[in-house]
Amino acid sequence: MTDSTDSAPEAPAGVDTEKPSSARVYDWYLGGTQNWAVDREFGKRLEEQWPHVKPGARHNREFMNRAVRAALDAGIRQFLDLGSGVPTAGNVHEVIREELGDGPDAERATVVYVDYEAVATAHATLILERQGATGWAGHVQEDLRNPKAIFHHPTTRRLIDFDQPVCLLMMAVLHFVGPDDDPDGLVKTYRDRLAPGSWLALSQMSVGGTTGEEAEGVRNFAAQYRNTQNPVWLRDREEIERWIDGWTLLEPGVTHLPDWRPDRELTAREAKARPFAWCFVAQKP
Repeated sequence: MTDSTDSAPEAPAGVDTEKPSSARVYDWYLGGTQNWAVDREFGKRLEEQWPHVKPGARHNREFMNRAVRAALDAGIRQFLDLGSGVPTAGNVHEVIREELGDGPDAERATVVYVDYEAVATAHATLILERQGATGWAGHVQEDLRNPKAIFHHPTTRRLIDFDQPVCLLMMAVLHFVGPDDDPDGLVKTYRDRLAPGSWLALSQMSVGGTTGEEAEGVRNFAAQYRNTQNPVWLRDREEIERWIDGWTLLEPGVTHLPDWRPDRELTAREAKARPFAWCFVAQKP
């Protein structure tokens, strides 16, 4: 992945490129190309306040990539990605293409991306069309807090068979779900819809056991979002472990993002971002 600096990709019709988008800012954190100067400037301001944001975002994306590969190795061929943002910079359908190929004889898998932002929908539609992936990957514009609408959306019904195992991805998205939205009940609704053998791969921002300036730094970062349309809620390990509830926790258990089946060494800068999220992958019995 390479950093975008002055690139200006083609804007999908109707997308406002004068205001920052959280989906495109996250794309910039990841080194993607679907972002504009306004997104990069917003991201840089946040990075100045909390320097771990960019390596933390990449930890999250790499964890997702490893979880998707592990699910493919286990034979799962359906993926539902909640809060997906812009599907670029190493997203699910790209990992599947790398692992399974894309020729006429390639083994097939399906992906449904879900994000409520119109910006993410517009970019996703353009990207999937240009990459020729619309036959097996699609996007649903919906809030993850409305699971019934997601389950019954025509794109979901076309691409996902809930009678077969699904890998449900909840990557760095539940920290946008506050206590008034009943996150425990929401996770249970999704878990209950899945067939036995399904996986839940989940990550969540956290103070991560840090104290002093480090803990204050991540709390201040989260506070920057409290007055936006995407307020951030940090949670500790014990809160996250409730979402496993009766499922089989896969090795190595609940860990920080780069510690879940790592496949490379971290730089010193990357290692400093390690504590600020928890993750796990669990299987439905």
